[in-house]
Amino acid sequence: MLISEWYAMKTKHISQFDKMTKTPVSRLVVALSVPTIISMLVTNIYNLVDTAFVGRLGNSASGAVGIVFGFMSVLQAVGFMFGNGSGSIISRLLGAKDGAQASKVASTGFFSSLAFGAVLSVFCAFVLDPLVMFLGSTETIAPFAQTYISYILIAAPFITASFTMNNILRYEGKAALGMIGLAVGAALNIAGDPILMFGFGMGIAGAGLSTCISQIIGFFVLLAMFLLGKTQCKLSVKLISLKSLPDIIATGLPSLLRQGLNSLSTVVLNNCASEFGDPAVAAMSIVSRVIFFTFSFALGIGQGFQPVCGFNYGAKKFDRLKAAFRFTVLLSEIIIAVMSVGLLLFPGEIIRVFRDDSAVVEIGTRALILQAIAQIFLPFCMVTEMALQSAGKKIGASLLSILRNGLFFIPLLLIMSNVRGLAGIQEAQPISTVISVIPSVILAVKFFKELPESGKVETSADKAETG
Repeated sequence: MLISEWYAMKTKHISQFDKMTKTPVSRLVVALSVPTIISMLVTNIYNLVDTAFVGRLGNSASGAVGIVFGFMSVLQAVGFMFGNGSGSIISRLLGAKDGAQASKVASTGFFSSLAFGAVLSVFCAFVLDPLVMFLGSTETIAPFAQTYISYILIAAPFITASFTMNNILRYEGKAALGMIGLAVGAALNIAGDPILMFGFGMGIAGAGLSTCISQIIGFFVLLAMFLLGKTQCKLSVKLISLKSLPDIIATGLPSLLRQGLNSLSTVVLNNCASEFGDPAVAAMSIVSRVIFFTFSFALGIGQGFQPVCGFNYGAKKFDRLKAAFRFTVLLSEIIIAVMSVGLLLFPGEIIRVFRDDSAVVEIGTRALILQAIAQIFLPFCMVTEMALQSAGKKIGASLLSILRNGLFFIPLLLIMSNVRGLAGIQEAQPISTVISVIPSVILAVKFFKELPESGKVETSADKAETG
């Protein structure tokens, strides 16, 4: 390597290190959050547009979107496990100025995600019929769900690997590069839906094909960021280190549990709702999409916090970590409160945008109101879990994921659906959200008590920015 090339690479790493460990934390979290929020918004806007377009095909087709959403959560779980697992380690390695090992971890995480996605795709292709029924399809929803998912299976390896690359970029502090890849895929999806569904008369098959094509293109856009040298980590088969794989999986386990339990929760929700007909499945599917859209603003802020947490934990700048945590919780709460007010003012009108059916609107309105109120409790739980995972506290992060996304919600859903029927289905998610605050507070207090003192925040600007 030429001296000039070595110097340029070294300068880039040092300047990124300085950015992550010296920039006032409030400014840094916001700067890293903006591209993440934009990419999530574009993706969620696609999800909402897709729901609206498919809703024009009837209640059964609209219900199929909820079924596919559950399966997409499985793919996201795999991508996030390898992405957050490797990303958390990478941010701490970069904070400790070990770029060579960071590239080995990135390569291992990326190729493992790609391979796992391919295996999952082949397996699910052989069990497609029972798969859609397991995911909560009714007999009338199943044909639509099978058609849609068959296209998703083609793109599955690209979807899992894209989530992994996006998270690696985010943990590097290069969230803007990840935004480009995800935004390109989502924008193509939004444009492709009406063209293929109605222009070519493909119906729900058009929605599936549009998703497939756009996800594959988005994958190559993200991959180009690494191949063109715009990142600190390199991706190469030669850099795969199987020794780092167990640590990647263990660190990413909270993400797998969180996303996997979200998928399982969606399956259980669809199955419980299916007892009350296609309108109930469609209504709960729409509510889930709307709530996820509003929460994505706070989630984006949290994801901007993660690399700040990992970098500064690795650099032993614990005062900055604490200040970033406080700022992220406060900003997320403000955003969620504002979004919840909007949902509470126009719940019925919002549901009607996606499916103008009286039964769907009635069921969805009550569920949306309850979840809009409960989601005000989510930011603290989310940021605590992200802090634990980014700092490598695997057990605590995994425990919160299990409690919040599974052990509270699923039993409540099963019990309340039997005791209170459809009303219980609408109430289970909000109640489980409120309950999850208790373990989050306990683990947050424990985590921060165990952090060593790192002295004062480095600069007066930091003090002014973070309090």
